[in-house]
Amino acid sequence: MATEDDVRRICLALPGVTERSSWNQPAWFAKSLMARMWDEGVLTVKTAEREALAGTDPGTYFWTPHHERSPQLVLIRLSQLDDGELAELLEESFLLAGGRI
Repeated sequence: MATEDDVRRICLALPGVTERSSWNQPAWFAKSLMARMWDEGVLTVKTAEREALAGTDPGTYFWTPHHERSPQLVLIRLSQLDDGELAELLEESFLLAGGRI
């Protein structure tokens, strides 16, 4: 089970990522927003696979009407992920947010 502390650790290990508040929640930025806590235990990230993720595992991946205008954003229930899955999602989000490894 992944936690907000895991998100922070993985994000801040990526080159150039900074943490600051967005909508009064912890958020991590590469060139642009790459991840933000949405709610307790729920993380927002960017992905090119939103439809596929939510289609195969809607208990873990979902979005709200707020996210309809941004087809790369997906919400993730952290309790459903292990560290490896979380790291893969955050690395993809980092690259989509303009980060470079």
